[in-house]
Parts: sequence; structure tokens; C-alpha cells
Amino acid sequence: MQATHACNHSTPEALYSFDARGVAKRFRHAAIFGALDALQAGETMRFCNDHDPLPLLAQLQQRYGSRVNIAYQQRAPGAIVIDFSVVA
Repeated sequence: MQATHACNHSTPEALYSFDARGVAKRFRHAAIFGALDALQAGETMRFCNDHDPLPLLAQLQQRYGSRVNIAYQQRAPGAIVIDFSVVA
């Protein structure tokens, strides 16, 4: 049985979906960094993945510090949803 999660394409403006499950593993981190670099203050990327990306979160903290807020929306096995919000 597949878990249901909050990653969809019908989101309010300034909330952009990024489904990492469709990106080849060797390109994921570069694609995520590129997407976050493209966001402006006040915008959020809703990240969806099949596993909890703890090494990625550590890299994001190092790279962006307090510029990007990290908030789990869902943390179920096989269905991880995290909002990355850019602050001013």
C-alpha cells in the first residue's frame, strides 16, 4: 500500500513543488540547490521524497544557514514532504 502525501501540483502561488523521486539520484542534490537558488524571499519549495534526506538537510544548513527555513509537512515512511522557505 502506497502512503498518501501532500505533494501535488495544485498549490498556492509562491509554493513550488519539487518531487525528488523523479530526478536521477546522481543529479538530485545539484537540482535541489539550483531550485533553492532560484527562489526569492517569501517563496517556498515543497520537497517530496521517498526517504528522509538527513545528509541533504545538513548540506542545506551549511550552504544557506538561516536564509532557508526547513519545515516538515509530512514525515511518514516512504512519504517525506518538507517545505524549504526563503527568508529575506
